[in-house]
Order: sequence, then C-alpha cells, then structure tokens
Amino acid sequence: MFENLSERLLLTVKNLRGQGRLTEDNIKDALREVRMALLEADVALPVVREFIGRVRERAIGEEVLLSLTPGQVLIKVVHEELIRTMGEANAELNLRVQPPAVVLMAGLQGSGKTTSAAKLARWLRERQRKKVMVVSCDVYRPAAIEQLRKLAGEVGAEFFPSDSGQVPEAIARQALDHARLHGVEVLIVDTAGRLHVDAEMMTEIQRLHATLNPIETLFVVDSMTGQDAANTAQAFNAALPLTGVVLTKTDGDARGGAALSIRQITGRPIKFLGVGEKTAALEPFFPDRVASRILGKGDVLSLVEEMEQKVDKDKALKLAQKVQKGRGFDLEDFREQMEQMTKMGGIASLLEKMPGFNAAPAALKDQAADKEVKRLIAIINSMTPKERRFPDIIKGSRKRRIAAGSGTLIQDVNRLLKQFDQAQKMMKKMKGGGLMKMMRGLQGKLPMGGLPPLKR
Repeated sequence: MFENLSERLLLTVKNLRGQGRLTEDNIKDALREVRMALLEADVALPVVREFIGRVRERAIGEEVLLSLTPGQVLIKVVHEELIRTMGEANAELNLRVQPPAVVLMAGLQGSGKTTSAAKLARWLRERQRKKVMVVSCDVYRPAAIEQLRKLAGEVGAEFFPSDSGQVPEAIARQALDHARLHGVEVLIVDTAGRLHVDAEMMTEIQRLHATLNPIETLFVVDSMTGQDAANTAQAFNAALPLTGVVLTKTDGDARGGAALSIRQITGRPIKFLGVGEKTAALEPFFPDRVASRILGKGDVLSLVEEMEQKVDKDKALKLAQKVQKGRGFDLEDFREQMEQMTKMGGIASLLEKMPGFNAAPAALKDQAADKEVKRLIAIINSMTPKERRFPDIIKGSRKRRIAAGSGTLIQDVNRLLKQFDQAQKMMKKMKGGGLMKMMRGLQGKLPMGGLPPLKR
C-alpha cells in the first residue's frame, strides 16, 4: 500500500533537500507536488485541501523557514499532519462490557466481511486470549454461512449455526443467548451485504443493531475503491452508530487514498487493516506507523511485533545455536528461513516495513516478491538431502536435473546458489561472538531508538 504516494513524496523531499534554503516559492512548488501525489493516490479532494492548508500554514512559518535544516523540518511537518489526518493514535477495540462483547460487521457485498470476521476472531484468540464465537446473519447467501463455518474451524472459534430460512434478528437473539449461557467472551456477527447502499439493507442492519446492542459496530470496506470507500463509510455512518472501520485488501492497493480519507470524512477511526488473504493477515491500524511507511521511514515496531508473534522460536533458537557453535549453515536452513518469512505474510510485506525499502530499485522489489521466494523453495525441494547439506557438489548435470525437477532454468539455480552463498557468508560472521558484535554495531543506527541494550 502507498507505493505510488510514497515514491512521489520521496522525490519531492529529495528535490527540497537540494535547495540551499527554503523560500515561500519553493515550498509552494513542493506543496503542489504533494497535492498532486495525494490526488493521484485517490485521496478525497476536501481531505487534500485541508491537509495542504495545514502543512502550508506551518511550512511558511518560522518553524521551517528559520530552521538550520528546513528540508528535514518540512518532512517532520508532513509526517505529523499525515498522522493527524489518519487519527493521531491506534483506536483499540473496545471490549469493556459484561460478556459477551458483541461486534457487528457491516459493509457492502464483496468487501470482505466474512473473511474479516474470521480474521478478527483469530486475532482476538491469539492476541487477547478471548473465547470467541461467530455467527452469520446473511440469510440471502447460504454460501456465506458455509464459508464462515469453515473459517471458524480454521481459526479455532466457535460457530453458531444458522440457515437461509431464518429471520436475521431471530438468529442474532439465539446466538446472543447461547453466548451468554456458554461463557463466550466475544460474539462476532457477520451480516448481509448489497452491491450498493439501499434503504432495505439499512433497515435490516438497523434492526439487527437494535436487537444486539453491540459494543463495536465495524464497517468493512475494500481499500481499492479509494475515496469511494470513504463516501460509502459516510453513508453507513449516517444510518448506524459506527465505532470503527476495517480496511481490507490493502496488500493490493498501491494508492492508499481510502486510508487517508476515511477518518476525516466519517470521523470514525480505522481500527484494522486486512493485509492478505490468509486468516492471520490482519493488523491493528497505527496512524504514526503508517505515516512512517509513507515517508520511507519503515515500520520497525510492527515488524518486531510480527516476528514476535509468528516466528517459530524453537526453530530459530536451534539455528542460532547451530551457527554459534560454528556448524555449517546449509540449504535446509536457508529453505526454513524462507518458509518462516512466508508464514509472516510474505517477504514483500515484511520488507515494506523496513526503512528505505520504498526507495529501493524496482528490480530489488521484484526479487523480493513472494512468487520469487516460492520459486527458490521449489528449487531446494528438487535437490537431494545430500545436495542440500553439501551445496558445493552441485555442478553441471546436477543443476540441469534440479532445474528440470523444479520447472525452472539453470540460471535460476545459479541465482539461488549465489544468494545462498551470500547468506552463508553472513552467517559465518555470526559465529562465536560475531552476532553480538554485529548487533552492537547496529546500536543507534535503527529508527525508533534502535535496539535495546545488549547484555552478555
């Protein structure tokens, strides 16, 4: 998300840094570029106007013009105003109510409500250790009920059965009674969607809201619809007391206009981002971290949290002990590392949180694409156990066999071996106390205060 906007803003910043000092004229030129970048990102026009107005007011004041590093101060102003536009701080899910806390999911058809209900159930189970039950009140699409049943099994949530012959309010009442009797802490209610906002749909969901009295009413919207997402959210907000927004399909949205428009247009915070198809691909929305990503500063905090949650700590510890003792890092280990990365939402998803990755060459981004990683894993899978342990034996005829077995070219096998060789050299540097030395060398060089002090 935000690739196009990020590229334009970083180019504008680069041009500003080349100026000896800032004047009202070159600030005006820079803000014109920022305005165009926001409009191309499909940010709503009223939001763009207000954002540019606030930045201009601060930029032509003493804060920027009299600074010793005016370019950097202007970046700081843009960063702070991006945060302000998106909502200052993370708006947490409010579950402070006598159980069960009811979460009602609303939105148009195809926005990802059913998948988001399952993702949220998984997030609540894994992150907050809640007992969660899901129910579908979408009596118009039997497939939606079956989809939620399957997803509930996948994420470990209880599923309350319903069918297309029932009335939505009756399903809701029965599910609520069942949740109260069986100690369910959070009840997530999936509702019917329509292709567009209509009176019938609004009346039905208003009746459901009155029946359930939910603590959270979340509007689920497809980020790829851009500023239309904000307009649809506004229409729903006029009919329902929305408490927040779940922005889906952000992994396929290069613009990011919805994320920058929704809060200002609806007054409701974005609470979660859907960042992929898998049930683990849901992230809490932090405006400050997203603003950092847009300006190419990365999002190290989210990266660390993701690794903490999803890395197999036992496997990571075994590899660390193996390297520390000086035993070889082989292709089995290399494959395991790549598989761990794909479990964390994909390498591209991780790398976009790294500082400076937005400004990386397109060739490097393509190389980091998940399909490239899957190709590398397929190549290693086509090797014999001996070849994985002793890569030096992989010569001409072996390379041809491995390429044929993995459906790739000999050049792809050569590229893999070269990448492995680089990884192996890095691992050798970590042998003994090398890891500690390398980590100390990074002190102060990472954003957000760097790493915590290292102890022996």
